[in-house]
Amino acid sequence: MTGIDPKTADTTALAYLGDAVYEVYIRKYVLKKGRGPMHQINRLAVRYVCADSQAAAVKELMASAFLTEQETRLVKRARNRTNTPKPRGTTPQDYKLATGFEALIGWLYSDGQTERLEQVVREAVRIIEEEEKGGR
Repeated sequence: MTGIDPKTADTTALAYLGDAVYEVYIRKYVLKKGRGPMHQINRLAVRYVCADSQAAAVKELMASAFLTEQETRLVKRARNRTNTPKPRGTTPQDYKLATGFEALIGWLYSDGQTERLEQVVREAVRIIEEEEKGGR
């Protein structure tokens, strides 16, 4: 599945895939991070995968120029394509940004860019954890 053109790829499909891929990375991360009752581990995972956290991470990834120009364009294209009048538990703007983030994850995965995918996930986790320390 490599060689997917981020300029023409279906961003909705990429976001759908990216949601699942990111969830697996986060589940592995929280299982390594700590032990305890599964409901506590799940609650920890939710902090990383909720739309608000993903939106905060992708905003910072774009602002800090961590993402390449091509990656930023894909995030923005996916964000702009999303039509969600009433998302649950977040703002429409954050939902759209989270969709852009998930599309990026889906594209990197589909394109076989595992090393870059892991860099993006690690940086997103770092941003989310710093946001939490700052009392977001």
